[in-house]
Amino acid sequence: MKKLVLSTLLVLQAVFVFAQQNPALKGKVIDAKSQKPLQNVVATIQSTNQSALTDIDGNFVFQTIPAGDQVLVVKSTGYSQQTFMLEPSNGQTMDLGVVVLEEDITSEQQLSLVTITENDLGDDNSGSESTSGLLQATRDTYQQAAAFNWGQARFRIRGLDNEYGTTMINGIVMNKLYDGRPQWSNWGGLNDATRNQEFTMGSAPSDYTFGGALGTQEINTRASFYRPGTRISMSGTNTNYSWRMMGTHASGMDKDGWAFVVSGSRRWAQEGYFEGTDYGANSLFASVEKKFNDKHSLNLTAMYAQNSRGKTSPNTKEVNDLMGVKYNSYWGWQNGKKRNSRDKDIEEPMVMLSHYWKLSEKTNLNTNVAFQTGSIGNSRLDYQLGNNPDPTYYRNLPSYYANQPSLWDDFVYDDAGNQLFEADGVTPLYQNLDAQNAENYFKTHSQIDWNAMYMANQNSAFAGRSIYVLYEDRTDDNLLNANSIINSSLSDNISLNAGVNVRKLRSHNFQNLLDLLGGQYFSDIDAFYTGDAAQSDLNNPNRQVVEGDTYGYNYLLHALTFDGFTQFKFSYDKADFYLAQSFSRSEYQREGLYRNGIYADNSFGKGKSVTFENFGFKGGITYKLNGRNYLDFNGLYQTKAPSLRNTFSNARMNNVITPDLQSESVTSADASYILRAPKFKARLTGFYSKINDATEISFFYGEGIGGGEDGGDEDTFVSEIVTGIDKQNMGAELGLEYQITSTIKATAAASYGQYIYSDNAKLKTNDDALAAAGNNSLTDFGTVYLKNYHQAGMPQTAASFGLEYRDPHFWWVGANVNYLADSYIDIASILRTDNFSIDSSTGDNYSGATQETVRDILKQEKFDSFTLVNLTGGKSWRISKANRNTVGFFASVNNLFDIEYKTGGFEQSRKATFPDLQADQANGTPSFGSKYFYGYGRTFFVNFYINF
Repeated sequence: MKKLVLSTLLVLQAVFVFAQQNPALKGKVIDAKSQKPLQNVVATIQSTNQSALTDIDGNFVFQTIPAGDQVLVVKSTGYSQQTFMLEPSNGQTMDLGVVVLEEDITSEQQLSLVTITENDLGDDNSGSESTSGLLQATRDTYQQAAAFNWGQARFRIRGLDNEYGTTMINGIVMNKLYDGRPQWSNWGGLNDATRNQEFTMGSAPSDYTFGGALGTQEINTRASFYRPGTRISMSGTNTNYSWRMMGTHASGMDKDGWAFVVSGSRRWAQEGYFEGTDYGANSLFASVEKKFNDKHSLNLTAMYAQNSRGKTSPNTKEVNDLMGVKYNSYWGWQNGKKRNSRDKDIEEPMVMLSHYWKLSEKTNLNTNVAFQTGSIGNSRLDYQLGNNPDPTYYRNLPSYYANQPSLWDDFVYDDAGNQLFEADGVTPLYQNLDAQNAENYFKTHSQIDWNAMYMANQNSAFAGRSIYVLYEDRTDDNLLNANSIINSSLSDNISLNAGVNVRKLRSHNFQNLLDLLGGQYFSDIDAFYTGDAAQSDLNNPNRQVVEGDTYGYNYLLHALTFDGFTQFKFSYDKADFYLAQSFSRSEYQREGLYRNGIYADNSFGKGKSVTFENFGFKGGITYKLNGRNYLDFNGLYQTKAPSLRNTFSNARMNNVITPDLQSESVTSADASYILRAPKFKARLTGFYSKINDATEISFFYGEGIGGGEDGGDEDTFVSEIVTGIDKQNMGAELGLEYQITSTIKATAAASYGQYIYSDNAKLKTNDDALAAAGNNSLTDFGTVYLKNYHQAGMPQTAASFGLEYRDPHFWWVGANVNYLADSYIDIASILRTDNFSIDSSTGDNYSGATQETVRDILKQEKFDSFTLVNLTGGKSWRISKANRNTVGFFASVNNLFDIEYKTGGFEQSRKATFPDLQADQANGTPSFGSKYFYGYGRTFFVNFYINF
């Protein structure tokens, strides 16, 4: 018996050793330039969940592989993936020999990627974003086209705002609680340090979070994950900055278990592509990891990205026709330099501590704690007892005089014959200035007159009191963020992902006085009102504020959120599927630090807290027709808490919670056919998403909106509250890639969508003038007729075709042609209510306001389609055969033929009734026409780098 047992054990040992010596598949991966082995490269058999990592010598091994034809993918961050067709034979080892990975040229292309968000078109983070930033981790042909080629036109994947995607660093959610959107500038300029990324499309499963309808992006800053070496680069461009210097060093893990990464960059410009857009940014990054043993590692990451940039103004067609599309009304000359009145300054450093715990061979636990602090400031001019300093103020434009021929004639003189001037002491008062004279005057006074404002302040009738000042809308945030994520292989076919995340925010919001412009103080009052209503803070009335003081409004926003998810993934020979669920709880509260004179009873102290509890479910399946062909289906339903921005309808003034506020519900589904062959890759996807009960809040001056129970035609500043918004997005995506020869590759991508408002909504306004008069500040305008209008600010049709040549001697060149169409203007909701066509004093339609004329005047503007041609190219050299030292350059030219195109725009809400809007448009040049944003013309980017 003992001999039998011993013999059996010897046989088993021999079989085991033989299996170890004769694996089913093996290979060795090296770098194309340095010819050195690459560690931690992932080799995956596509039709299974089998994968292997290369060791320190670059070797990977599979002990078994399924029978039949298979596809092996070998990939690593920063390299182009390799694909192999496998035809395994039973009992024989397949040896792929040496697998050579070449540097992925898109990693250089990503450095040239300038998102619209980076140039920031708006005062906050809304309405100005593209999805380019969300796509830097991708390799899919369609997604690359969306990022690199269509992103410059504000293209959005599936028509979704990036608040419906989730961006994470080490599993920590980076989406702002204020508006739900990531602030890309928080890690701007740290491209080298944020290259280690994972991206999932749509509602596909992520190992780190439940996610949303757009997708997830996970940035990993674990020090040991960086490829060891040093990289220094210098770039020049004519986009939003002119120059960039960047340096990064990664040590790799040493024998004592230490690894560190440091990176820094500087970007700057005296003036970007648009006039007066100054730019300055400094970024620093550090990550240190200590591996204590095989089970525990600790990583500390710190990021600092300071950014200051001048904004560019949206302009009406009248202004663009007079001054060109590069014109920017926000700047003016001061002491021989261009000074922008609207700068955005961001400085929000963050630090993260991450613990990696290998609980067992099959289970890992990652816990992260992060703290972020700092400020965001948006500057602008403020004035009291003076004229609007904006050169494009409607009374300064020719249309104002063309539309009102009854105005004065010549200059205004006093009884003694002296010419009179406006409050700034410089601008003469005009009589009957005809349109031609007004045009000439505007062209010679088309920029902000800083000197005139200084003069007006020095000549102020109130000794020392400034008429004009520069201030910033300031937000100082303190955010504590913690999460824990577990990943476990429950069996050979089932894995579990689960996580919890807690965020606590204290957000201080206030007006900060930056510059008195030569005066000695500014009055902390609202000059449009009298008595108590004029006081910003009844607890400290009639304050005289100086530079660095808070004034106007001052409040805190508190938020405490919790969310958790579980996800089960199942993998079998013919199908993979997953099921996930989530729960979240959000609690918000406003705390007023000023007792506002208009809202004396509900502006000071803590207001009522509001809580939202939400849940989500999603699932999907990938059916493997064979090793190359797949069918993929995903579906999601979730409810989503309103953002802080939309929870308080007039947060600067009072504690009122937005009326009729609800959580959004989001439904999405997609179905794809995927082909992955060595030379040809394709994906065709149909998608659908539905968003219900969204909320939008905006602020504007309007006429004919009403200043009391009887209505009124006077100007009034209102906050517009639109609730119950329903959106429907559906369409198709196509991505194709074909390797024509070993050096020539063709790509094609297309997107067609229909993004509309699927139903009507409800609209209310909050009017401070009503409150100041002792009336109810809320006015219910009932239904806003949005149904079947198109969602704005993005092309709904896009197509791209590209060719790329890659020479074996490490140089390459590419070109692509892009067609973009079906982009629409953002409509003014107040114009789509009954108030627009019905006279409130009679209850009847305004004269001429028939169904046909109203439909015609409110027709949504569709922007012209356009075609952009982009060129890219680069070259690299290995400067030492003994090591991996390389130098190289990358160059691109976008919009080669300098095509002029609109990237977005919005209708003005000033003329809120049919007769007012009709009169404004009568002469063909409205004083309150739509305002537009334009894309870059011909731009270039050149980057020189050295790796050692």
